[in-house]
Amino acid sequence: MKSLPYFCRGEVIRGFGRGSKELGIPTANLPDSVVDHLPADISTGIYYGWACVGDGDVYKMVMSIGWNPFYKNIKKSMEAHLIHTFKEDFYGEIVSFVVVGYIRPETSFNSLEALIMAITNDIEEAKVKLELPEHLKLREDNFFTSAPSTSSTMPPTSSSMSQTILNGH
Repeated sequence: MKSLPYFCRGEVIRGFGRGSKELGIPTANLPDSVVDHLPADISTGIYYGWACVGDGDVYKMVMSIGWNPFYKNIKKSMEAHLIHTFKEDFYGEIVSFVVVGYIRPETSFNSLEALIMAITNDIEEAKVKLELPEHLKLREDNFFTSAPSTSSTMPPTSSSMSQTILNGH
């Protein structure tokens, strides 16, 4: 995938509410404006990388890009699980992502338990792969230190942070 690493940011929106409630694995959902601008060579599947909420710390993450076949979604989505325990939800916050690598294609599962097990395995694989030097260096990328916040310090050219789509910096 020539487009990796892929840099993007967007406002966290409400999803279907399944991540935390049904799966016990909370996710940050990105708006259609970000999903619709993915490069063509980023196929559906499970990815790993780095994420930063606002101007906070940078965390490891796994991201699902696609239609979530287990749930038979009719709309393509991007949802990330940040590998960190947050004290509260961050709906409306701007999250910056660097999608670093690909884990597996999306697939359907015979049971909710099988889906949870696959996600758990994805998380463990991401933790290991993100320790590789070529991936670890992206945690310190200036993309995260230049991340816009929802405060009044937004650049004047930015009409809506939920519309911010980047690849490169």
